[in-house]
Amino acid sequence: MAQGRIEHASCVAYRGWAALIRGSSGSGKSALSLQMIALGAVLVADDRTELLMQGGGVTARAPAAISGKIEARYVGLLNVPAVAEAGLALVVDLDRQETERLPPLRNTRIFDVDLPLFYKVSEPYFAASLLQVLAHGRFA
Repeated sequence: MAQGRIEHASCVAYRGWAALIRGSSGSGKSALSLQMIALGAVLVADDRTELLMQGGGVTARAPAAISGKIEARYVGLLNVPAVAEAGLALVVDLDRQETERLPPLRNTRIFDVDLPLFYKVSEPYFAASLLQVLAHGRFA
């Protein structure tokens, strides 16, 4: 039986790989997701993401009731194109602010899988940078 759980997080995918966006309520999970979607990502899940251990990796998907829906604060609930599931490639923690110009490589563990971890960057290029990491990885 697959190991699984629901996490208070949003998730978007780009070129087949997903970013799990964690943070407390109001931290900007949906806002960052919408920025990434505007740049070409697709929604996996907003605010609640189901995580499953499958084939040696972590797969993310939306609970059925919220699939294809995202909250845009002060605008409403929006319908957006979504994928059924995607393999996790990285995690963003919006409750921690990045302070290093060239941050160290960090990891977080979900189930038994180590994934790259990024802290919040309050700059307009953050969403685009995350898409580049999903598409091409990080050099240093």
